[in-house]
Amino acid sequence: MKRNRILIILVLLGITFQGVTENLPKEIKVKKIWDQAEHNAFTDLIRFKGNYYCSFREGTGHVPGADGKIRILKSADGQDWKSVALLESEGFDLRDAGLSVTPDGRIMVITGGSIYKEKKLLGRCPHVSFSNKSGTKFSVPQKAVIDPEIASWGDWLWRVTWYKGTGYTMNYQIGPLERKGPTAMYLMKTKDGKNYEKVCKIDLDGFPNEAVIRFDKKGEMFVLIRRELEDQMGVFARSKAPFTQWNFKKLNNRLGGPNFLFTDDERIIAGTRIHQGNLVHTGILLGDKDGNFKQILELPSGGDTSYPGLILEKDRLLVSYYSSHEGRSSIYFAEIPLSYLENKTMPEKQAH
Repeated sequence: MKRNRILIILVLLGITFQGVTENLPKEIKVKKIWDQAEHNAFTDLIRFKGNYYCSFREGTGHVPGADGKIRILKSADGQDWKSVALLESEGFDLRDAGLSVTPDGRIMVITGGSIYKEKKLLGRCPHVSFSNKSGTKFSVPQKAVIDPEIASWGDWLWRVTWYKGTGYTMNYQIGPLERKGPTAMYLMKTKDGKNYEKVCKIDLDGFPNEAVIRFDKKGEMFVLIRRELEDQMGVFARSKAPFTQWNFKKLNNRLGGPNFLFTDDERIIAGTRIHQGNLVHTGILLGDKDGNFKQILELPSGGDTSYPGLILEKDRLLVSYYSSHEGRSSIYFAEIPLSYLENKTMPEKQAH
């Protein structure tokens, strides 16, 4: 009965199940690495001291719930994975755990923290946890401190990227009326991963929210941003220091749980949820610094899916993601040779 209710909810949200991709190139390897909770979702991936770490949320469903906990897996080879931590904070639904390595050499886990009472959302407070120097233990999650000038009912810090000793993240805010009320987005910075200072407000319509920050070799900041109102198309943004003036490029597709990396100083590899009518899947995109993107690979996925973690190694791209195409929402790990990506042509330039 519960399974049927979940299916009905997904259909109402416009999410339809589809099967595993039949034409997955043979050189690409995909395997399920975790399905122990009722709902396993929202991944990130990082390499630290010779090992891979994959984070994700365990809960009873996509939303709502005060039961969300953050599971962290560790693997030496990407094949055999073991749990090294289960992070929780009483009274909070922890979700969307972003991984980064701090300047002092620890893994930092930044998560959203939703407060529910009888399935009603009462507020949000980001949490942060740190590993020890060896990556074998993680601290109890503690509340992140938001600049009092902008602190709100519903702060959410979505992934932190470190650059020259400073961590940068987007704080997207939402109030008690959810998307029907005021929303805002701010660029934030931190030196210690606990305290976050406002850099500037991001003037972008359409309820911008999930956003990933990267830097090129010259220190220019690039951001891939999801939007959920107006036309719902994603946006690619860029800014030079001090990161207060922005250029925006609207994409031709919606995003969900976006992530991206530079393969060199011009080519970009991104992962996100791809919408094709009522069907969705997790896709890999090829793009450039001007915000031109095209899909080059559909991973085995469907239904409730996306939120990829990405690692670029010498000869391959590693991707964590979640999907419900095999029933239970589970965590998957893909290995994609860079030779496959390098053989793809760049997307056509489009007008700004």
